[in-house]
Amino acid sequence: MSAGARPLGPVPAGFGAIDGELAIAGLRASELVARAGNTPLFVYSAALIRARVTELRQALPARVALHYAVKANPFAPLLALLAELVDGFDIASGGELALALAAGIAPGRISFAGPGKRDDELAAALAAGVTINLESEGEAARALAIAASLGLRARLAIRVNPDFDLKGSGMKMGGGAKPFGVDAALVPALARHIVAQGAEWRGFHIFAGSQSLDAEAIITAQRETLALAMRLAAEAGVALVHCNLGGGFGIPYFAGDQRLDLPRIGAALDAGLPALPARFADTGFCVELGRYLVGEAGVYLTRIVDRKHSHGETFLVCDGGLHHQLAASGNFGTVVRRNYPLANASRFAAPAEEIATVVGCLCTPMDRLAERAHLPQSAVGDLVALFCAGAYGASASPAAFLGHSPAAEMLV
Repeated sequence: MSAGARPLGPVPAGFGAIDGELAIAGLRASELVARAGNTPLFVYSAALIRARVTELRQALPARVALHYAVKANPFAPLLALLAELVDGFDIASGGELALALAAGIAPGRISFAGPGKRDDELAAALAAGVTINLESEGEAARALAIAASLGLRARLAIRVNPDFDLKGSGMKMGGGAKPFGVDAALVPALARHIVAQGAEWRGFHIFAGSQSLDAEAIITAQRETLALAMRLAAEAGVALVHCNLGGGFGIPYFAGDQRLDLPRIGAALDAGLPALPARFADTGFCVELGRYLVGEAGVYLTRIVDRKHSHGETFLVCDGGLHHQLAASGNFGTVVRRNYPLANASRFAAPAEEIATVVGCLCTPMDRLAERAHLPQSAVGDLVALFCAGAYGASASPAAFLGHSPAAEMLV
């Protein structure tokens, strides 16, 4: 790498070149842009998603189901693909419920978590027959009352705020005061109340954190999750029908990141689950994954519309930016900005020759996609590819900021 350049994150496996140009699912980037009609464009590879699901099935015990967290990417064709591949779907709003149902996903495969569920969202979920992961005692009371008014039997689980978190996770979802879930000490009484009210008891959802690349930290969190779930079920005197073990499986975004040791996690579960007491022999378990399933399968394509120099630095100005890729700009939970994987898609096989900062089209200094990146000599009209764009991209970014339009999306 040239002196003064800042490293780019690692390009995920599965991408190649055709005639020197980036190829996604066997198609050149320029072909995909022509098919879409313009840039910016998100492209998601079905083959890479299928490969990731196969990898997970091979590594994890057969007893552990795979759930997809819809918030990672709710693109309708992608949901339809995953409906064929995973066992369940976890939603976080009434809007995501509508998207899941529109994709043909059976309500029995859907669970609904998230604080601040409105009464109309609870009513829609109860009417559809999805499982509601309760976030508080107040939400439980509202769900039971709404179900009674509709003449329905509610399917209810409790989202537990555990006394621990996932060490080294990008976002800590458990441990201490949290808006998510019911504090562990309050869970047994609430579980007994739910069962006494005649609801269909569906168990626990325990999510300690996200985006960890540390297999040992995930193994520890899963071990603590199993112990907590068994203890709470015993204290409540209820069956542990199902337990969502959460997720936390991270993907490498930045230089120096090491890929998660998935087989190690699977081996630990394979050893731990058979050792559970006999009364949990019929308990169903799942892991809830979002970015790990789809993140590395996505590429954001944007076109260079201007090349300029300022105070000795080169800027490549693109027609996309943080309004589609907020996380890559460093404005979505990142404390220190680092470069995502990025490449000149038009010259994917060319050697790096210059240091340039890749920026978007927004009138804000925050709109930077790569800082002082070592790239091939780039020209106006070239396509730029930002990788790891399959999760928390299009739907997690301020697409309407400054009046710009959403990016196109495509599953190939």
